[in-house]
Amino acid sequence: MTKKVLLFGDVGIDDTVALIYAYFNAAIDIVGIVADYGNISRQNALINIHYVKSLFPSEEVKKIKVIAGAHIPMTGEDPKYVPEIHGEYGLGPIIPPKMLHDGISDNFFEVVEIIKKYKEEDLIIVNIGRLTSLASLFILYESLMNTVKAYYIMGGAFWIPGNITAVSEANFYGDPAAAQVVLANAKNVKIIPLNATNQAIATPKMVNYIDQVGKVPLIKILLDYYYDFYKKRNPSIQGSPLHDVLTLMAVIHPGMLTYQSHPVYIVQDVAGIARGQSIADIRPYVDLKSDTQGDSVVGGEVHEIAFELDYATFYYDFMSVMTK
Repeated sequence: MTKKVLLFGDVGIDDTVALIYAYFNAAIDIVGIVADYGNISRQNALINIHYVKSLFPSEEVKKIKVIAGAHIPMTGEDPKYVPEIHGEYGLGPIIPPKMLHDGISDNFFEVVEIIKKYKEEDLIIVNIGRLTSLASLFILYESLMNTVKAYYIMGGAFWIPGNITAVSEANFYGDPAAAQVVLANAKNVKIIPLNATNQAIATPKMVNYIDQVGKVPLIKILLDYYYDFYKKRNPSIQGSPLHDVLTLMAVIHPGMLTYQSHPVYIVQDVAGIARGQSIADIRPYVDLKSDTQGDSVVGGEVHEIAFELDYATFYYDFMSVMTK
């Protein structure tokens, strides 16, 4: 059965690969894209999406509504972009033509219309960037957001090193206030943190095979650029971690990831090293609902957190889809 997905993203390289993966996968129907700041500016994210859509000319792609989301975090800070990882436009070395306004809406209320339209079809929201836009919807339309069937969120690093600070992952770090709003209010949430996504590696051999057999536009250019960055940072890494592809893939492969349920809280320390840290209470002796033993609990809502990846399932699905 095809899954209806409303996608929120900051559209860097791995977001773009996730969009291409969805295009080739008949089990996923992207009904809308909300473009936010994050890896790159919101303006450049919109240009990226328009360019990628132009490379896959079909009536289905043309119908996908693209909506301008948040351009700054709820903390009010100026966002910091990472072109050294994703390129200026989230397309590695590619500078796309700036055809910005064709099919793109500045009316954020259209997100509400999409949710209303598809809520009876078990709409799923996948957030693979900062959570500012999604948090805004919970603040304004809590009842409507409770009609969404499930939320898949790429974010967090639980008891492992972060990718932006020693303890924090970039999406939660970029707007910890928004992350906490979402996780305090959303129901049926699956968090896909670095614990799992760091295992979702696309090796250079995989990328070369996709390029030769699948002849998928952009893939080799994007993932070679991505891998160059990761290789400089960690010479032992075997390929590019596909954080956002895995999060989208989890929607249609429930058995691919192993989850644990824990209360989750996001540290709100704006200036400290712990900003955006994702904390889960794993103590087996604490009553997480009533805390009758007097222990201090983390105080967050209980969510499912992915820890282990069945790499064989990931590999087979990704290679099958991308080689068509």
